[in-house]
Amino acid sequence: MKTSSDEPIIRIENLCFAYNADSENPVVALKDINLEINRGEYIAIIGHNGSGKTTLAKHLNALLIPTKGDVWVKGMNTRDPSCLREIRSTVGMVFQNPDNQLVATIVEEDVAFGPENLGLPPEEIRERVDWALEIVGMLPFRNYAPHLLSAGQKQKVALAGAMAMKPECLILDESTTYLDPAGRREVLDVVRRLNEEGITVITITHFMEEAVQADRVLVLEKGRIAVQGTPRQVFRWVERLRALQLDVPQVTELAWRLHKRSSNFPADLLTVEEMVEELCQRIGRRTHYL
Repeated sequence: MKTSSDEPIIRIENLCFAYNADSENPVVALKDINLEINRGEYIAIIGHNGSGKTTLAKHLNALLIPTKGDVWVKGMNTRDPSCLREIRSTVGMVFQNPDNQLVATIVEEDVAFGPENLGLPPEEIRERVDWALEIVGMLPFRNYAPHLLSAGQKQKVALAGAMAMKPECLILDESTTYLDPAGRREVLDVVRRLNEEGITVITITHFMEEAVQADRVLVLEKGRIAVQGTPRQVFRWVERLRALQLDVPQVTELAWRLHKRSSNFPADLLTVEEMVEELCQRIGRRTHYL
């Protein structure tokens, strides 16, 4: 079933999931998830280990099927086997360890793997490979062996492989975990650029500074959505997030502490730039009265 462009790209209704659901001891991972994700949104999902983040992500491209409830992608139910190919072409996924996704001995062959499995003509495969490698900045490395690349470069090749499928939605499952700050910044710059071009992005991360970049943040706890809202709305609940075993951005932590000392100091600052601007304004006001 096709949907109009103003409908959410992903809709989740009463999603519940249990591993080994038919056994005597099922492990419940998701409970009563209801969620809509709009086209072009940038969503960050956070939560401590075991909260259900990856399990939820795997439902969004039908790697897992709900024990109860439904997941719809562009109006297609993930329970319908006839829709699986189109769903997985619509929703691409990049996992934590790029070595687990690289399947070929040459970069361009690896990126071509997905489109080849779609049975596309060679000319279109070539166009997709060139486009995907260029968009992640890896075109000069097309003939390299993946094992010769840095961790950040490998992750960008894995990202190119997902993009070569021309997805409308991209899921990043803690895909910057093993990267150094420079590599993490490179990958996030690519992801932000893709989002600006209209790709819906869903990122699962332990790095709160990454979540700050999102349009909306979801906090999972014991398989449920505990908190959701804009980054500014979510991260102002410092004590509640700590109770959920989560950190907040360092700038927000500092702003919260300053707010406790002086109630007129804003407690919801998110970035270094916002903190510098606030402090400069305060210094400027003091100087003005000297």
